[in-house]
Amino acid sequence: MKFPVFQIFLTGFLLFLLTSCSPKKSVSVGLSDWKFKTGDDMEWSDPSFNDSDWENIKVEHTWDEYGYSDYDGYAWYRISFVLPSSLKEKSAYQGDLIIELGKVDDIDQTYLNGVLIGQNGETLDLSDTAGLRFEQIPGGWAKFRIYNLSTDDKRIKWDQENVIAVRVWDRGGLGGIYDAHPVIRMEGLSDYVQLDINSTSFSIQNQTNFNKVIRLVNSSDDFSFEGVLSVSLMDRFTNDKIFKEKLKIKLEPNSEKEQLISFQTEPGRNCSITYSYTEIKSGEKIIFTESLPYILTPPVPDKARINGPVVYGARPGHPFLYKIPVSGEKPITYSASGLPAGLNLDSKTGIITGKAMKKGIYKALLKAENKHGINEKEFTIKIGKKITITPPMGWNSWNCWGLSVSDEKIRSSADEMIRSGLADHGFSYINIDDGWESAERLPNGKITGNEKFPDFPALSDYVHSLGLKLGIYSSPGPLTCGGYLGSYRHEFMDAKTWSEWGVDYLKYDWCSYGEIAKNRSLPELKKPYFLMRKALDGVNRDIVYSLCQYGMGNVWEWGNEVGAELWRTTGDITDTWSSLKGIGFRQAVVAPFAGPGSWNDPDMLVLGRVGWSDNLHPTRLTPDEQYTHISLWALLAAPLLLGNDMAKLDDFTLSLLTNDEVLAVNQDPLGRQANRVYDENDIQYWLKELADGSLALGIFNLNEGVKNARLNISDLVLNGTYAIRDLWRQKDLGRFNDGMDVTLPGHGVLLVKLSEVK
Repeated sequence: MKFPVFQIFLTGFLLFLLTSCSPKKSVSVGLSDWKFKTGDDMEWSDPSFNDSDWENIKVEHTWDEYGYSDYDGYAWYRISFVLPSSLKEKSAYQGDLIIELGKVDDIDQTYLNGVLIGQNGETLDLSDTAGLRFEQIPGGWAKFRIYNLSTDDKRIKWDQENVIAVRVWDRGGLGGIYDAHPVIRMEGLSDYVQLDINSTSFSIQNQTNFNKVIRLVNSSDDFSFEGVLSVSLMDRFTNDKIFKEKLKIKLEPNSEKEQLISFQTEPGRNCSITYSYTEIKSGEKIIFTESLPYILTPPVPDKARINGPVVYGARPGHPFLYKIPVSGEKPITYSASGLPAGLNLDSKTGIITGKAMKKGIYKALLKAENKHGINEKEFTIKIGKKITITPPMGWNSWNCWGLSVSDEKIRSSADEMIRSGLADHGFSYINIDDGWESAERLPNGKITGNEKFPDFPALSDYVHSLGLKLGIYSSPGPLTCGGYLGSYRHEFMDAKTWSEWGVDYLKYDWCSYGEIAKNRSLPELKKPYFLMRKALDGVNRDIVYSLCQYGMGNVWEWGNEVGAELWRTTGDITDTWSSLKGIGFRQAVVAPFAGPGSWNDPDMLVLGRVGWSDNLHPTRLTPDEQYTHISLWALLAAPLLLGNDMAKLDDFTLSLLTNDEVLAVNQDPLGRQANRVYDENDIQYWLKELADGSLALGIFNLNEGVKNARLNISDLVLNGTYAIRDLWRQKDLGRFNDGMDVTLPGHGVLLVKLSEVK
């Protein structure tokens, strides 16, 4: 490891400094045992209110996961606790009192001892906002609630019982306080000094050389800090410490220092890296641990190679657009034979356009050539009723930009899909989520883009010129989830407008239609989706129809009936293991309803830099969890829609998305969704039939620790001898007639292909 910025001091001297002082420590009070009640009564904010008959609840998950599925409206959380004065007396800095709650979906109003101390969101009619310490965003469910109060604030009762009451309001989807371990504490080192490990990602060369820049930032106007920065690397399988280095670092007021981290490991080695900064005066520490990204996907060959699906669907007489996904050194020359009449291929770009007028199944032969050689691939084009014969692959703006999406960001994302090479592996959709709509319709009722989207036809033309497709978002209700115009009572006009703009994909989000529907009966759930299907059928364009209504009414049982190509089976995913596990491993029940042109959608991918606004961060999923994420979505035949900042695709994320053997499992033309065939001791097997007669198998470890497992062929209800291939490493493991031993990292996976040996 290199430390080019800071000078290294003797370890013994540092230890002396750390142990020779007796600093005050920052302490905290945990808030774990909450009371909960649905409904709304302002009396519930009163500290003297008797909540003994309320339900006991934790706040690690939304209220839906505690038995209040699909509940919308108001609910309250309350907790009582004693706040000892020793909390401030032991504080090293004698600053403010900090109240850390959690995330709230959608908005909150928080009281301490009956008095408002903060709020978030714009729907509630709230008053005093003094004490609010976080960025206000409409419906700010992606932000932690953090409030600060002066220690002499009259709302605080030292050495007495205090009551926090939180009034929560939710409209649509999940609701409540979640993702939290609430505490009350005094200001500490972490309130002044930030150890920033997220601004940059690791750059990786040859799968062995790692480089990353971290930053130490002191935001205090008054205090300087002297401390020790320690960086250590440990093998997660063996617990061997690979190295540990220390530096003494002084941070002046309002200053920052950068540190280059540089080291080597063996290819594919599974390690964790820990960063800590310990202040000498107080002994307080800031500690972050992350898993070192490790690349399993072999480098893409220089020779031209045709990737992507082997089958593609379009409707007769509608505009056709398909970019042949080819990796390898550019330039590449494209050719094709057997295309349907009316379709033409640009030999320089590999983009097929035109209109195929006659229904039928056409067997084409695609060719790609560069200076390293020629590659051919059989490609079936089905001109008929079905589109999305394989799951859509692309990108959506929501998990990255939220409501701050713009024309510029969409164009940039399209450019990056080409530049990064993702389009060379089959990614093709560039989908605009909520936030594009004008405040009012034109006098004739037509919708337009807002100031961020001045010219949709021009934007569409630009995206199409790259061989990519453009998606858009709306709601059957009067308003979208973000409070923009929905399509209610304008369905046919909107469908016609989108067709004129050149839109290729529609995400249709339930949102405010809950206020229109008479109830949650099946006829009411289906009604708005039947209507938009009829509107889309009236335009001369293939527009993928994606239902987003969070799985209400078992939508997988009737999504195909209302004419959708895909339908969300869950609430919104977030970049946490609990969210990924809770959504991904509950998909077995929906498996029978997946097939070509009809896909279950467990929500978008949470890889790369995400954030749901302009404040982005690297996904909180570990590298092992990210391998699980892609492997499981591939087995589930799920749509693969990214939601990251495309301009900051790091080497590891790109390797996850460009493994063509893994992507082939997702794009398999048989269209089967995997079934869970084994579930014991936190080990699950998910098995998927493939069109060539082979099987794709994911062996998942749901435990956070390393686990050894035995893959028995008999556990898969199979007989005979099978050739087993590791799909991530693209490596043959041998032939087995009984099974094999495997070692799985915590929350990790082994994804293999089983081919019977005759």
